[in-house]
Amino acid sequence: MMSGQQPIIVLKEGTKRERGKNAQENNIAAARAISESVKSTLGPKGMDKMLVDSMGDVVITNDGATILKEIDVEHPSAKMIVEVAKSQDEECGDGTTTAVVLTGELLKEAGELLDQNIHPTVINSGYQLAAKKAVEVLNELAIDIKANDKQTLLDIATTSMASKSASSEKEVLAEVVVDAVTKVAEKRGKETLIDLDNIQIQKKQGGGISKTEIIDGIILDKERVHEGMPTQIKNAKIALINAAFEVKKTEVDARIQIQDPTQLQAFLDEEESMIKKMVEKVKKSGANVLVCQKGVDDIAQHFLAKEGIYTVRRAKKSDMEKLAKATGAKIAANLDGLTSADLGKAGIVEERKIGDDKMTFVTDAKNPKAVSILLRGSTEHVTDELERALHDALSVVKVALEDGKMTPGGGAASIAISMALREYAPSVGGREQMAIEAFADAVEIVPKTLSENAGLDPIDMMLEIRNAHSKGQKNAGINVLKGKVDDMIKQKVVEPLRISLQEVFAASEAATMILRIDDVIASKGGGGGGGGMPPGAAGGMGGMPPGMM
Repeated sequence: MMSGQQPIIVLKEGTKRERGKNAQENNIAAARAISESVKSTLGPKGMDKMLVDSMGDVVITNDGATILKEIDVEHPSAKMIVEVAKSQDEECGDGTTTAVVLTGELLKEAGELLDQNIHPTVINSGYQLAAKKAVEVLNELAIDIKANDKQTLLDIATTSMASKSASSEKEVLAEVVVDAVTKVAEKRGKETLIDLDNIQIQKKQGGGISKTEIIDGIILDKERVHEGMPTQIKNAKIALINAAFEVKKTEVDARIQIQDPTQLQAFLDEEESMIKKMVEKVKKSGANVLVCQKGVDDIAQHFLAKEGIYTVRRAKKSDMEKLAKATGAKIAANLDGLTSADLGKAGIVEERKIGDDKMTFVTDAKNPKAVSILLRGSTEHVTDELERALHDALSVVKVALEDGKMTPGGGAASIAISMALREYAPSVGGREQMAIEAFADAVEIVPKTLSENAGLDPIDMMLEIRNAHSKGQKNAGINVLKGKVDDMIKQKVVEPLRISLQEVFAASEAATMILRIDDVIASKGGGGGGGGMPPGAAGGMGGMPPGMM
């Protein structure tokens, strides 16, 4: 700029801009702070977090995805780390904490390379080579899951729940999870497809976790509409109606003038006979259970009770769809087309009292393609956390069944990747070699954190586990319960291959994306922008920098 020339204003007044080293340091600090906030929850000995929102509602959890969803993150780079947890959760349902911790560690190692004046592009190139190699190592390490190997699926489910508050009853819950997933699994050619939407989870507090059970059918959180109806129907024939069970109101505004009382009575009689005809149509189809998605008129309730037809009203659309899958019924748009072919079948439909509430159980359905899990726990917080644990376990069993491959847990896969990368790095040479070695160091954060959270000495455990791997014990991992290095396959600590692969993909992609940013331009009033956030600033939850919560 020549002296005396007028400066050119490009950005709006109040816009914050950070570039170069400062922007990179701030982005890395924000991402690491997020990763530090969930680090202590990793593994069977991990701790829980209590999250209190602005309304005072409390969530107690150690599920990485839930923690990051609940905390109000402001810094844009930190938001990208939250996205890592989200994508991991959507793809695999588990491994969210590992993915976030790994991303944070990759960025920490990258920060140290940046201090040595290694260009971000070189680091990214090394990280991409390392991620590719890591995927190869994982595929070599993977073990096939034999078809119908229920024990392995139980092991995968118990491994997933070992780190959750459900761990005390993990054997009971694992049995429920594996049963539910195998019942809704569908074979299409050689592929196994599982839709977890076909597994309904109904929470009811009161009673212990061990009272959790699987129902071959569907539980409706509804009671029968009339006291005169039977509480139990055996050999139920179920009609599902997606229409209101009442006299239709006219589409246009109409006025009816009545001159004398007899006309009024005739009008009411006509309305009653129309409802009677509707009930007759249900009876004629052979249905003895009616589930209606909309309302049921009071007069209709009376006539349905007279005919002994068990009726539920205002059922959720999702429950209607699950009922159709579980019983083989077709959802009818109106009563006119209802025939016996549209009816679903179930052994028993009954009203049961669970706690203070009455619920409708549609059970004993033959070959159901939708099932229910009745989840019990002493308090609301317990059942909520149990539901999260169950979601993770259902997801990992689904992934294991679909892919048919698993890897050892307990940090075994991480050490295998780390050692393979250290061997591979010199063959690449140049500055990329340093980035690959940094990736190898970062991957070791998983066994290190598992050791720390279990109160073990991470240095001793790392030396021991590396020693085991160098002797060819590729399945050696950290047994946090006994405080020693063990064969994870023998200890039945296993997880689906897809979880480990997704952790590597998500973490390396997020880290390389953040490293490529050298300029942060935040418009006035824009969220965070890294404005003046000191690297590694303490405060907030688990070392969260100020302005992030």
